[in-house]
Amino acid sequence: MPPRSNPTIRQRRLGAALRQLREQAGMSASDAAALLGVDRTRISNTEAGRFGISASRVRTLACNYRCPDPGLVDALAGMAQGRTKGWWEEYRGLLPASFLDVAELEWHAVRIRNALTSHIPGLLQTEDHARALFDMVIPGLPASEVALRVAQRTQRCQVLDRDDPPAYEAIVHESALRMQFGGRKVARAQLMHLLEVGEREGVTLKVIPFSAGGFPGAGQTILYACGPVADLDTVSLDTSHGSVFIDSAMQLANYRRLLDKMEGNALDE
Repeated sequence: MPPRSNPTIRQRRLGAALRQLREQAGMSASDAAALLGVDRTRISNTEAGRFGISASRVRTLACNYRCPDPGLVDALAGMAQGRTKGWWEEYRGLLPASFLDVAELEWHAVRIRNALTSHIPGLLQTEDHARALFDMVIPGLPASEVALRVAQRTQRCQVLDRDDPPAYEAIVHESALRMQFGGRKVARAQLMHLLEVGEREGVTLKVIPFSAGGFPGAGQTILYACGPVADLDTVSLDTSHGSVFIDSAMQLANYRRLLDKMEGNALDE
């Protein structure tokens, strides 16, 4: 099987975690290759996310790397095991890869923390609200592209409808509630939808009021996807040029503190 040309964020995350364990064990890629009976390039490609790896081989490597965290080993083995294609793959080659990466992160997260200032979180948007947003993209998108993006965003919302949805916590600023994307009718329907979804078990929606004044993170759109263990958490920052993904331990800790502070500025549910 040829290597993947564009591994997903989740595939790269698994590979990077294996590389980190190997380096912490003081072992070379050649040492790891010898453990599995493969050539060195196989290890390099696996650690770059270009090749898959079985759960049993993940456990073999982790054992020989002397990983002291059984929870991390189980989580990595689970990531290797879950190699079936998700619904988002039907958009592969049709939408930017970052759209699919965000959907994959959300689907596999055990907890999602979202914070936005001027927008409603994607998982809480109505179809009409999403369409109004994509209609405003510069340069303008053709109708077929807008329809694709709206369909994909609507499908993302099904993660909250699963039998085992992740815990979902959203913090929005009051300004996001007052923005009338699509006009008054669409805005009203969006607010009613927020009221409805906010009553679901496992969903927490909080608002930072204008009266709170300034607060940290005011200019950012943050998606914090919690993995099975903290070492596998990932942050996605939404920019006009696409999503930026962050997974270093120090930056993750900073974003956890940032979200905690933003939550402290919000009203209760």
